[in-house]
Amino acid sequence: MLTLMVVDDSPIIRRTIERCNDSDQFRVVASAANGLQALELFKKTRPQLITMDLTMPKMDGVACIQQIIALDPSVRILVISAVTDKALGIDALKKGARGFLPKPFSDEQLLAALRELVRDT
Repeated sequence: MLTLMVVDDSPIIRRTIERCNDSDQFRVVASAANGLQALELFKKTRPQLITMDLTMPKMDGVACIQQIIALDPSVRILVISAVTDKALGIDALKKGARGFLPKPFSDEQLLAALRELVRDT
């Protein structure tokens, strides 16, 4: 079973991701509302997977991705964002994210994206 941290400033999106994850394959160990909180929780819980929003208060997703990857280059990060700025999404991938899922998304799309993220582990 793989451990998962959910990072999004929307409580609704966090709950959606937490509820929809496949309990046979993924277990949510942390949930954060911004990048600073995510960084602290990452250091404590060391999840193998992270879903990451890009636009959040205190620390955005791109900065958070960069810092988390510096701590653990093997962590797999799936960006889940409504951002329409393609450059921001590309920047997140350059900084270490391994996938991108646009909002809104279905439960099936989320699970497919998470499974794709871990396919080669």
